[in-house]
Amino acid sequence: MNYCNDIFRRNRLKTIEVRIGDIALGGNNPIRIQSMTTTDTMDTEATVQQTIRMAASGAEYVRITAPSIKEAENLRAIRERLHQLGCNVPLIADIHFTPNAAEVAARIVEKVRVNPGNYADKKKFAQIDYTDATYQDELQRIHDRFAPLVKICKEYGTAMRIGTNHGSLSDRILSRYGDTPLGMVESAMEFLRICELYNYDQVVLSMKASNPQVMVQAYRLLCAKMIENGKLYPMHLGVTEAGEGEDGRVKSAQGIAALLMDGIGDTVRVSLTEEPEYESPVAKFLVDMYEGRGATTFEVPAGPEPKLIYDPLAFSRRDTHTVMNMGNHNVPRVVADYSSQAPDYAALADCGYTYVESSDKYNLAEMAADFIYTGSEMPAISLPGALKRIADAELWRILRDKVSVFPMWASAADFAAAEMHHETLNFIQVDVADLAVLQGLDLRHAALVVRAEGSGAGHAWRYAACALAGMGVSAPVV
Repeated sequence: MNYCNDIFRRNRLKTIEVRIGDIALGGNNPIRIQSMTTTDTMDTEATVQQTIRMAASGAEYVRITAPSIKEAENLRAIRERLHQLGCNVPLIADIHFTPNAAEVAARIVEKVRVNPGNYADKKKFAQIDYTDATYQDELQRIHDRFAPLVKICKEYGTAMRIGTNHGSLSDRILSRYGDTPLGMVESAMEFLRICELYNYDQVVLSMKASNPQVMVQAYRLLCAKMIENGKLYPMHLGVTEAGEGEDGRVKSAQGIAALLMDGIGDTVRVSLTEEPEYESPVAKFLVDMYEGRGATTFEVPAGPEPKLIYDPLAFSRRDTHTVMNMGNHNVPRVVADYSSQAPDYAALADCGYTYVESSDKYNLAEMAADFIYTGSEMPAISLPGALKRIADAELWRILRDKVSVFPMWASAADFAAAEMHHETLNFIQVDVADLAVLQGLDLRHAALVVRAEGSGAGHAWRYAACALAGMGVSAPVV
């Protein structure tokens, strides 16, 4: 399936350019940052002040909800007040159930966002058996409902986002395609075909979901469909309702960064349940990993490139053999790195082990690390019995305890030359560019620590997974 230019290198897909006010996206433009207000749209001053804060934090577009005609009409007052205060950030009207509100907003702001799942449909949670003829009748009904907005946008030079949301697919789509990424794509394509019928191409597409896996699969499928059709529209990336704090940031990064690695994405919004001015810095951080001055590119080693071993539309873990409690059907294990400092009680608390002096025992958190890597350092305190330790091989050789402490070999050559290995688990460091050195080694009791640095590390690990499979190496990877 052709959905990106290169899975091992950063190579952004070239989409058509869409102008949103004075700031264009797609084409050769940088990836744009946007966010959304949380104020009551009828509270003009509160919305204006929040918009100014968002623009100051890095938002290049600001989206404002317009659930009815009165809110859509008030967008004019908001826009005029912003201009009075010297803020010319383009505004986007967010529309769901009210076509008439969208038609009002399209005459005022620079862009409107519609949800094809509920713009022309009301949710009845009904399973409907459509014939081809009755389905075509439904498409005609959608055309009649949606075409007026397309004509207005074309007349006023207003851009549009067709924003599919996994949680609000129409009964029609669910009945024919199910609750699937394919259904999400087809939901958008139904509306996009109407835009193309009127030669209107100032369109941005999105495939948002609260599940990053579903979101990634839907965008990849959308790209494949557009490449097949010969016209690539810009794409807005985001994970809906990602949450707050660290969880919201990690969840957003899972979906957004995976697609940025594919070269997919022209504008980004990180959706946090926090004040909206906190969203843009996170989005900019993710974008800068792949487009910023410090962005790095993975240099693919010379020689034939490995074949893609995974289905980009279905998540599956790499096939590995079991080494102690790692690999195969075991859950992923977590290693806490304290090789640069001897761990103390505070350090252990950070990785999930809190020492209680009165009972002389440790309380374990749900997310406690499985291993602690201490390098060449010796712990100054006794470690919890459940926490396994990894030490550099040079130190491990002279330790009396060679059962519960596991060696970290600095290279495959060191591992191969050693007269003694741990009988259960050995960690071997290897650079992505040197994976060939693993061929011929007995790795039945080894886990690989694959080294890659910089923002190109994600591409490097994709390469490593495919290269190791091509070599027939099934050792677990850290």
